[in-house]
Amino acid sequence: QVQLVESGGGLVQTGGSLRLYCAASGRSFSRLDMGWFRQAPGKEREFVAGIGRSGGTTYYADSVKGRFTISRDNGKNTVYLRMNSLEPEDTAVYYCAATWVTMASYDYWGQGTQVIVSS
Repeated sequence: QVQLVESGGGLVQTGGSLRLYCAASGRSFSRLDMGWFRQAPGKEREFVAGIGRSGGTTYYADSVKGRFTISRDNGKNTVYLRMNSLEPEDTAVYYCAATWVTMASYDYWGQGTQVIVSS
């Protein structure tokens, strides 16, 4: 069983930056592919970014490419999402997710952290 706890969300102005954190429990973190998703009010949850087990492979949604950076520290069981040049459209609850097998289907989810970007 893997537990994920997100933190780092908050209120920021347009153009600002935030860094989200996702801490994972357990001793097998380096065997997990990780991802960040978000859900805005009235919208479906959408993929934001993903990272492979070693950190050498990353994926991004087109809407965040060039502004967001996903990274991980396997020694600290933590995955990060650095968000720059934030826009009001980035306002959402951000979720961390983990999978043993494929980024097409995630096995574990965190409780989410709220990000609000004011105009």
